[in-house]
Parts: sequence; C-alpha cells; structure tokens
Amino acid sequence: MALIHFYEKPGCGNNAKQKKLLVEAGHWLIEHDLLQHNWCVEPEKLRSFFGDKLVVEWFNRAAPIIKHGLLNPADVNAEQAIDMMIAEPLLIRRPLMEIGNHRMAGFDNDEVARFLDLEISENDLESCSKPRSAKACRNERG
Repeated sequence: MALIHFYEKPGCGNNAKQKKLLVEAGHWLIEHDLLQHNWCVEPEKLRSFFGDKLVVEWFNRAAPIIKHGLLNPADVNAEQAIDMMIAEPLLIRRPLMEIGNHRMAGFDNDEVARFLDLEISENDLESCSKPRSAKACRNERG
C-alpha cells in the first residue's frame, strides 16, 4: 500500500470519490488544499506533476476562465502555464498526487490503475459531474 500526498480542491465531489477509491484500496492519504498551497515558492515542484504531458493537458478544463472561453490552454507555453497556475490555482488539473518519487496530475484511470495496481470500474473520475449551472462551478473558490 502507498502513502499518497493528495492535492485537491476541498469540497470537490470528484476528489471525494477519488480519495474514497484510494482509501478503500488500502492506501493512506495526506490531503493538501490545492488552492491554498504556496506554489510560488516551489514552481519546479508544481511543474514536476505534469511530466511529459502536453501543456494543454495541465489545465483544469472546468476552470471558469477556460469554460467561458477567456483562456485557451493551447495558446500557452509551459512557463506561462505555471505562472498562471500560481496566480490562479483553479487552473491546475486535479488532483495532484505524489507517491514516493512519482508525481501525476489528474485522475487518469489507466495511469492510476497501472501505477497503484488497482481495478477502477467507474468510467470517469475526473470530469466535473455537476451541471454547468451549479453554483459551486460558477463560484471560483466554491
């Protein structure tokens, strides 16, 4: 069983499902508030969670600025992306997970299952499951 540092948006329903799955599989979690973490003192650590993913894959597609078309992640380079995420952590694809020396962003079922030797039956544990009109999705810190 693994000790997982789990960086989440508190109150996020998907993060709650993800944590439940990990704990039920016998893993231990140390939970961190992704929105309150001081990324400006360790931008290299933030960058390390994204590995060799394309910059566009670093972003939380449900972030209001992206959903409303005010930011197109395809137009951003790596340095700009990190600067934007430090300024507005809601842009960070979540969760961020650190397991030993391995770091990953997002809850890609295949990657998580492969790395932690899990069977994941639920199809999508990452996309926001709330209707677009849900108050929590409109409220940037909600």
